Amino acid sequence: MSGTRSVLLVTNPLSGQGRGLAAAAVARERFTGRGVEVTEVRGATAAESVRLVREAVSGTAPDAVVCAGGDGLVCLALQAIGGTGVPLGLVPGGTGNDLARELGIPDGDAEAAVDIVLAGTVRALDLGEIESGTAGTEYGGRLRFATVTGTGFDARVTLRANRMRRPKGPLRYTVAALAELLGGLAVPYRIELSGAAGESGTVVETEAVMVAVGNTRTYGGGMLVCPDAAIDDGLLDLTVVGAMTRLDMVRMLPALSAGKRIDHPAVTRYRAAEITLTAPHAPVTADGDPAGMLPAVFRALPAVQPVLVP
Repeated sequence: MSGTRSVLLVTNPLSGQGRGLAAAAVARERFTGRGVEVTEVRGATAAESVRLVREAVSGTAPDAVVCAGGDGLVCLALQAIGGTGVPLGLVPGGTGNDLARELGIPDGDAEAAVDIVLAGTVRALDLGEIESGTAGTEYGGRLRFATVTGTGFDARVTLRANRMRRPKGPLRYTVAALAELLGGLAVPYRIELSGAAGESGTVVETEAVMVAVGNTRTYGGGMLVCPDAAIDDGLLDLTVVGAMTRLDMVRMLPALSAGKRIDHPAVTRYRAAEITLTAPHAPVTADGDPAGMLPAVFRALPAVQPVLVP
């Protein structure tokens, strides 16, 4: 018998263009069929969703908070349940579902995902945290993330892709990237690294097209931007794509979209516990959603979030 007797089911009508609602309906039926008490939260805005989840876990907390949606919905839930010790469960129903993929939780099979929650295997995972004057202002200027934050070109691509209705799936990010190639590319970055052996106090100043900070390996539906990242090593991985021509970018994007490792002379990788990024006019995305602008400090938060895993 499962020890999960009550869940808070968090949904988002916009996740995956309706996939989140479909996943939530299947999850609700399977949970109730197994005798689990289900309370559902569906906020009209991001801020409302965070408030409703926070209120729900502040009293008699459920055995798990289950997100039926994508990485953006998970990011919202993390702002509300951080520090509570309530486990997070995933029923993938978004566009990318990169956290679920990292943890081996099936996408497109909501019943199997619910069964993972019911099995009750808990793993303490790292999170990342962004601190800046523009990220997470409603959460005290600190925003937690589970997968990857993008800055610069990749953040602009993600923001554009989020506004697009077609095409569906990862191909949307490729189309958005091609559109963004018409604009400017490299900008000057200052990168400060600390907290990792051999890299403490390192400062890098370089022209870069984009700089991604990864708690996990992929974003955008499987794009392998931080291929060596581990979700339980207490560190963040940093991928710097230096200045390159538009032709080189065009050649690199299909491989990145296909989930292949990118080893290019312009690509440099680092690992650190804390990273400070400064660049002009560089937007930031976290778990696929807007997260302000640079400058910002990114920190690893080791083993802070219990997650229900296979």
